[in-house]
Amino acid sequence: MDMIFNQFVISDDRARVDISTVKGFLARSYWASQRSAEIIERSIQGSVCYGVYDQGKQVGFARIVTDEATMYYLCDVFIDEAYRGLGIGKKLVEVITESERFRNLNGILGTADAHELYEQYHFVRDANRFMRRPADFLRNQS
Repeated sequence: MDMIFNQFVISDDRARVDISTVKGFLARSYWASQRSAEIIERSIQGSVCYGVYDQGKQVGFARIVTDEATMYYLCDVFIDEAYRGLGIGKKLVEVITESERFRNLNGILGTADAHELYEQYHFVRDANRFMRRPADFLRNQS
């Protein structure tokens, strides 16, 4: 599925994802900077991926992990710094949350700084219910 937003193309075609662009952004992010290139590549292969493109150049990304029946986990959402403030991130989240594929599933995500963005798409803060288990390689660091 491709859709046009202003001059941008939003696509769920994983084959279009520029893995080096995604790796570069995630290496600079607060949430994924400790992931290896191999782990990033494996995560892309095992997920539903959305890319945002400006004349073929990847400027945004989101990854969804799902069982296709009850829930999805929205993660690794980013918009290139040079393209922020244009409504691209909002449109990307809207396309995902309103898609037939995900609209009737429970969605979860984690964010340290974008609560207001996601609340516009009916995500609710829930600090008391969810727990997380860090990967061994993160827990065992000195």
